[in-house]
Amino acid sequence: MTQFSIDPPLNYPIFGPEIQCPHCCQTIPALTLTDTYLCPRHGAFEADPNTGKLFHLYSGRHWRLWNHEWYRQHTHADGIRFEINEALDQFYTQGYQATRVIIAQRYRDLISAYLERSTPWRANSDSCQPKLYGLPIKFSPDPKDEPCWEIINFKLEKEKGELVRYPYFRLFE
Repeated sequence: MTQFSIDPPLNYPIFGPEIQCPHCCQTIPALTLTDTYLCPRHGAFEADPNTGKLFHLYSGRHWRLWNHEWYRQHTHADGIRFEINEALDQFYTQGYQATRVIIAQRYRDLISAYLERSTPWRANSDSCQPKLYGLPIKFSPDPKDEPCWEIINFKLEKEKGELVRYPYFRLFE
């Protein structure tokens, strides 16, 4: 009788036997001998071994993994803007205020129409820099120089301090 060895890692998708659901962060199992993970709340996610992306089969959304954290890869400006707004809200509730937003270079064209720009009748010296939600914007370095920017979407620079007025209510101007 011939016995053959089965390599267990080859029985699972590229991210291993289980992952955190990108929606609810619950640990979800891989379905063996497939490229699929199954969340009881959010349904099936398929891992693409060629691109390293995780696709939500019901919504078409996709994520990439960086330092054990899932980052949604946006295809529409409202998605990235909403994510930034949620992060600003979270900072505010934790007693921080954001001082600048650094957005991944790959979103420059997608989000440029939504940035606040200076107008000729304004004399503010800081109004020359584009802003989002009243915060100065900077775009990330090239992903060749800093590979994290190929996956992550943005970073917020912050400082400790309560805001007198909550400025981030302008979600979809």
